[in-house]
Amino acid sequence: MATRSRQLNVTLNRKRAAKLTQLAERTDMNEGSMARSLLSQALDDADADPRDVVALLDRIPGAFERAQVGLKQARSKRTIDLIDL
Repeated sequence: MATRSRQLNVTLNRKRAAKLTQLAERTDMNEGSMARSLLSQALDDADADPRDVVALLDRIPGAFERAQVGLKQARSKRTIDLIDL
């Protein structure tokens, strides 16, 4: 069975972007390859237990507030349907 790849765009804050650049330079990799490798490892190590996922999300600063903004935008129809992406 063939594995499909999917492209995602991730935005890093300035501090994390600088850290990614430093890691990539130290390992002689390009930033995209380094980011893909780090994210793949993090996903492989992630526990899919819903309780653990909630605890992880609770540790992200501002995550709840951003989710509330997204909910408000969805209710006011300020969203883009996935089919239109």
